[in-house]
Amino acid sequence: MTGNDPKDELLRYLRRGRDALVAKTDGLSPYDAHRPMTPTGTNLLGLLKHVAYVQAAYFGAVFGRPFPEAVPWDVEGGAADDDMWATPEESRDDIVDLLRRSSVHADATIEALPLDAVGEVPWWPPERRSATLHLLLVHMVAEVHRHAGHADIVRELIDGLAGLRQPGENLPDRDAEAWSAYREKIEAAARTATS
Repeated sequence: MTGNDPKDELLRYLRRGRDALVAKTDGLSPYDAHRPMTPTGTNLLGLLKHVAYVQAAYFGAVFGRPFPEAVPWDVEGGAADDDMWATPEESRDDIVDLLRRSSVHADATIEALPLDAVGEVPWWPPERRSATLHLLLVHMVAEVHRHAGHADIVRELIDGLAGLRQPGENLPDRDAEAWSAYREKIEAAARTATS
């Protein structure tokens, strides 16, 4: 990969986002990896599973290269959000491997096609359904990094670990006391904020 090729750069950012998502599940118990941490059910394995199937769709069927595995919402009795959580039978390793298989499939499409290749996104409004590989790469980089941010917050809620891929990475070097003081400073600002 050269540093100047736009497709290589986009693919590098996509891969970094995927790696960050997987890292957020490292060392967790099955319960913590599965459990919902927000009122809407956001959970770590669901974020990985969602990214796996969404990228499989965007870089698969959209370009006439369908992912060989059924997506949850297309299975009889499946619901639109079945990709957002892992069943009790699906382990962390199962979901990480699904993301890996999906990534291999997506990367093959990305590498095989030029950035101006046009695909059809059937779930987008008719006036926007035709989309280039370039647009979909930008879309998926944003999507994956958005969910990596969700995963960072979910992981921090579970056990306090935060950082891009490793604990503390890209965060100021503070001990627990300094973080507590920092948080209190922000809390005090919030309490005295005026509209």
